[in-house]
Amino acid sequence: MAVPKRKHSNSRTGKRRSHDARQPRQLTYCPKCSGSLPSHVVCPNCGWYMGRTVVAIEE
Repeated sequence: MAVPKRKHSNSRTGKRRSHDARQPRQLTYCPKCSGSLPSHVVCPNCGWYMGRTVVAIEE
């Protein structure tokens, strides 16, 4: 079994973990109704995705 020969320093561990923090959701805006939504998701307000209506929304 592989076992490290020496302990990694706190500095080295911190550098490795510097990218592990949670990031806020990347939001875009619907070109049709201007509602905010995550990238690559059908708009829940109007059903618009990739330049066309994908889901018919009932009023």
